[in-house]
Amino acid sequence: MLRHESATGRARPHVVLVHPAIPWNTGNAGRTCLALRARLHLIEPLGFSLDHRRVRRAGLDYWPRVCPCTWPAWEVFESHLPELGEPLFFSAEAERDLWSVDWPERPVLVFGTEDRGLPAEIRERHRESLVRIPILDPGVRSLNLSTAVAVGLYEDRRRRG
Repeated sequence: MLRHESATGRARPHVVLVHPAIPWNTGNAGRTCLALRARLHLIEPLGFSLDHRRVRRAGLDYWPRVCPCTWPAWEVFESHLPELGEPLFFSAEAERDLWSVDWPERPVLVFGTEDRGLPAEIRERHRESLVRIPILDPGVRSLNLSTAVAVGLYEDRRRRG
């Protein structure tokens, strides 16, 4: 069920959306995953059906190729996390930005829901792996989820060549 290498033979990055609520964000994130040969994981409950036309529209005609792996709960996914790689948990409350951390060889980029971010229990349990995307304007609380996924994946691409 879980493929760990891309077609190039390199460790495949993984993107995890914990309880995504907005279908077009998931579709856009899936399209970015496909573009960079990353595997998309969705943690239920989802705020929409994967059959929702807005997911398919945002993923364009690529959505069938995205083939996201859906997990029934965080706890189930978390037990498989060591098989996938080393996680980086994206959170606005992280003390370190994503440019100042040692990048894992096998990255698993974990993002929370659009309106609340990662659940508090996940942030607490994985505090040492929290990273943030720098935002210079103090009036901006966060970035759109699909934008944050793109920033994380392109940083992975930049670091791993």
